[in-house]
Amino acid sequence: MSTDIRNNEADSRYELEVDGHVAFARYRRSGTVLSILHVEAPPALRGSGAAGRLMQGVMDQARIDGVKVDPVCSYAALWIQRHPDYQDLRA
Repeated sequence: MSTDIRNNEADSRYELEVDGHVAFARYRRSGTVLSILHVEAPPALRGSGAAGRLMQGVMDQARIDGVKVDPVCSYAALWIQRHPDYQDLRA
């Protein structure tokens, strides 16, 4: 996993902190499926690419963990669609 991305298991979300602001991807894990429920970047980070870096870190971690990803969130679904190198991880 990218050293910038952390798994906050207590809150069921992956987080990326940039300049004191936190972008996050809320998830639910069921067996070998990681459902991405919601991705959000605070206004200060919007347009900076933070959400994309967060998604890449989440997908890289999913590959390491050997899980498939169900992108429930429309942002996550679009991000995966735009990155063909992660298509094999779709649930």
